[in-house]
Amino acid sequence: MQSKIAQAIQLKTQPVALVWANAAPEGAAGFLPGRWGCVMSLFASAAAKGRVCAFDRQTYGCFGGGVGLGFGACYEHFPGGADGFCGFLANGNEGTEEGRRVGRQLSEGPQRRMANDFVHGERFLKDASETRRFLEALPTQDIPAACVVVKPLELADPEGDDIKSVTFFVDPDRLSALVILANFADAGEENVIIPWAAGCQAAGILGYNELDRPHPRAVVGLMDISARKTVRAALGKNVVSFTAPWPVFQKMEANVENSFLQRETWRALSEDGIDE
Repeated sequence: MQSKIAQAIQLKTQPVALVWANAAPEGAAGFLPGRWGCVMSLFASAAAKGRVCAFDRQTYGCFGGGVGLGFGACYEHFPGGADGFCGFLANGNEGTEEGRRVGRQLSEGPQRRMANDFVHGERFLKDASETRRFLEALPTQDIPAACVVVKPLELADPEGDDIKSVTFFVDPDRLSALVILANFADAGEENVIIPWAAGCQAAGILGYNELDRPHPRAVVGLMDISARKTVRAALGKNVVSFTAPWPVFQKMEANVENSFLQRETWRALSEDGIDE
């Protein structure tokens, strides 16, 4: 499927369709079972560049990725369990004997690169209780599909694929265009949100959650600096994600023609210059 939006905003990468499937397509890129990897790295370096990628309950790369893709409460399997993750995201686990024990194990094993953050914390949240509140609010779900496939939208079949959302990787100018387009025919609604979450969660479960709302919203992501660090080599520095749940994307596509995207203000901005 070709995207009118991508053409109109002169998107530098390909829009990425997220699809629920029963099995991974033959030849799809992905992670080996049990091996660490960042879901957003494959969104950015593979799917947005033309390759098909697939994930399942053994190949989601990291615990946050498993949650983000919709494979259940994967943080329960984090080193030290959910309590270990709560400390990891906040101010660390060195305050408990169990935390120190797990930290020592990590420092001596294959996950040693995360040992320092496990002990001292990533400090993204104030303390473990704030992390628990974050997890309680996160729309964690175990999807009724065996596999999540992400692929260039041009390779997606709107008739045969169970497309849940479309993600664009954009600079600030193109983000502005997408926000305007999302509001083009629904100006009285809150049509775009910027939640704090992992990059894969903004592109995954937060978008799934919007599908259950009477008025689904688009989700701006890559507010996760860990994910930003991971995707910078593939996408550059000034890029965020914009995930449109499938019905939102379809409405936006239908509104490209006769919109601001055909007018001089956008043309001047998209050509990297504005007539004074």
